[in-house]
Amino acid sequence: MNSLDEWINELQQTDQLILVEGEKDKAALNALSITNVLTVSKTPIHKIIEEVVKRNKRVVILTDLDREGKKYYATLRHQLQKQGVKIDTTFREFLFKETTLSHIEGLTRYRRKTLYMASKIGSPVLKL
Repeated sequence: MNSLDEWINELQQTDQLILVEGEKDKAALNALSITNVLTVSKTPIHKIIEEVVKRNKRVVILTDLDREGKKYYATLRHQLQKQGVKIDTTFREFLFKETTLSHIEGLTRYRRKTLYMASKIGSPVLKL
């Protein structure tokens, strides 16, 4: 993935379940036609694990990139891996390395901002 648009396109096409913290995060992804999304913040961890194990053996965890989101990510990752679920880290790593985004719910606004900046300078902008 070399750009945010490629990142979005790959998420749109993945058959993996995408885990996010809350409804606003899910809405931001849905607004970009990313639909295989499950919210986890108001559900006990053991129920999330059961649901994921039933549905998928490979998931993407897109909790926020702030301190709380990182803790949630670590817990989910650990518990899911114990159940044999593979975690696809490429999408999360892209956000860390190539953007300044900290909350998934801000994704659509961040994308508009990067597109606007790219149009002003004539090239893709990832870090703002």
